[in-house]
Amino acid sequence: MIESVSHITFVVKDLERTTSLYKELFGAKEVYYSGDQLHSISKERFFIIGGQWIAVMENKEILNKTYHHVAFKIREEDVDYYQHKIKQLNLEMKKPRPRIKGEGYSIYFYDYDNNFFELHTGTLNERLSAYQNVDKDQ
Repeated sequence: MIESVSHITFVVKDLERTTSLYKELFGAKEVYYSGDQLHSISKERFFIIGGQWIAVMENKEILNKTYHHVAFKIREEDVDYYQHKIKQLNLEMKKPRPRIKGEGYSIYFYDYDNNFFELHTGTLNERLSAYQNVDKDQ
């Protein structure tokens, strides 16, 4: 079953501007910056705000259906249950994005109003470790 909120992702037009805002307004601690590496779908930064993992991705064109989402943490053994449940509810499921070994598995889907959700098996520490291992190999 749902364990907790894994992370919250926001898509923004200007990653630098948003980074400044988050640090100044929220006292965000930056824990990751992708730089030119694109481990996900675009440039990204990870923050800790109030103990919560916040991911921010850059996209110059924000559309109605975006990558904005809330990710709930689930156990790996519950993946099949949730995939079945999402299909049962006739929700639009998206194909998982390519993953780096060790960063967890995700189920992506839209609710009835095009709100985007993710059910994710990994943790922030696992993802950071996976990214570091890839960076070392390059």
